[in-house]
Amino acid sequence: MRTASVEFIVLLGAPLLGALAFTLLRERSWTPQANIAFSGLTFAAACALTARVIGEGSLTFANEQFFIDPFNVFLVTLTAFVGFTTAIFSRPYMRVELEHGRVSARRLRLYHSMYQLFMATMLVALTTNNMGLLWVAMEAATLSTVLLVTLYRTPASLEAGWKYFILCGVGIAQALFGTILLYFAAEKVLGAEGVNALLWTHLDAVKGELEPTVLGLAFVFLLVGYGTKVGLAPLHNWLPDAHAEGPTPISAVLSGLLLNVAIYAVVRCKVLVEGSLQTDLPGRILMGFGLLSVVLAAFLLWRQRDIKRLFAYSSIEHMGIVAFAFGMGGPVANFAALLHMTVHSLTKSAIFFAVGHAAQKAGSQLMDDIRGLITLSPTVGWGLMLGTLAILGLPPFGVFASEFLILTTAMKQQPWATPILLLALGVAFAAIFGRVQPMVFGETTAKRLPHPPALLPVFTHLALVLMLGVFIPPYLADWYRAAAQLIGGG
Repeated sequence: MRTASVEFIVLLGAPLLGALAFTLLRERSWTPQANIAFSGLTFAAACALTARVIGEGSLTFANEQFFIDPFNVFLVTLTAFVGFTTAIFSRPYMRVELEHGRVSARRLRLYHSMYQLFMATMLVALTTNNMGLLWVAMEAATLSTVLLVTLYRTPASLEAGWKYFILCGVGIAQALFGTILLYFAAEKVLGAEGVNALLWTHLDAVKGELEPTVLGLAFVFLLVGYGTKVGLAPLHNWLPDAHAEGPTPISAVLSGLLLNVAIYAVVRCKVLVEGSLQTDLPGRILMGFGLLSVVLAAFLLWRQRDIKRLFAYSSIEHMGIVAFAFGMGGPVANFAALLHMTVHSLTKSAIFFAVGHAAQKAGSQLMDDIRGLITLSPTVGWGLMLGTLAILGLPPFGVFASEFLILTTAMKQQPWATPILLLALGVAFAAIFGRVQPMVFGETTAKRLPHPPALLPVFTHLALVLMLGVFIPPYLADWYRAAAQLIGGG
């Protein structure tokens, strides 16, 4: 392993510097553009770091406290990319919110500073080699997003923020206890290494020597703790409220990015515990939580009347699919799970971008109040419909490819679960399509928008999802294979 330098420093330094700058400087007209610039710089650093990993292999930084390998490097790039496109979307969206009086200039400054801090915490969580620092980063991500979810200061948003803070706080406390147990097991094997006893690379090297009983108990707490952040049922209650009441750009990054980071933490823990136990028990537990999430979310979709809550439950469903795939393990299931994380992140954020503009036009997030989008604004209407078709798994979009791989693998490895998955996917398809179709193609008496909103981020994301459904570039496929092999299992 070699030492990363400039790219890594910029990757973490740009969002931290942005958060500090927006906190200290008074609100200026150029702040939205600066938010885009900091996010663009982060994305450029992620791309440079990715190129270096492809050329040189895994990298370490700061005395092995941070590391980049094939598993986390693709998530770093995905996180930076969606963060960049969401910053672009935020500029016109938050300007309208400011004009309508939903936010003040002071709260807009808070929004930009916490947005950059949120991006920094997610990148730290993805790149740290220290399981203790991973917990700290996840806790920091919770605190920063609480301030974003409660940005509007309405009774509903404050309730959602407190619910998010309490439930995720309890969950993250469980993860802390699991991390302490992990340290207890590691110290006996690695000796008096202090914080270095929690380095994932060190633990992975000796996972077969770690005490199985302690590791098994630790995994239960870690799964419950980080699983709360993933939104796995029955730990999902915070997620619909946080998505519905926060600003739409935050709904996009919560659903498209934070859930990925949390499932990443779960999988890192699963690798260690399976190596210690020498059984597939952690995978079976993960499959159980995943399957429960898919089924519960699919049926709860029918009860929703708020468009953002609808797609929040869709996120729970898709995270359940990812958890189930990682639980099955093996090269194909892991490959499919990584692909599904990618296409879900791109598709769901695109959907929230379109939903944000639609809700602003209608002045409501209730689906019954949003009609005829294809007439009012064809770009919004087509963006929402294409995004919906993509997330529902219609070919040739990438979600179809990943779900097909997961289902065919389940037919071989877990045939009992295949009918349950198919039933849940069918119920979710009917629920979501039945709600979105009249929103896009229904009749309306409202006037057409004189200036269609700029939806470049929406169609950029959907174009990438379409490409991944038709053709996965060889270097990207090799990337997924390397990550799937590193995760192992099966």
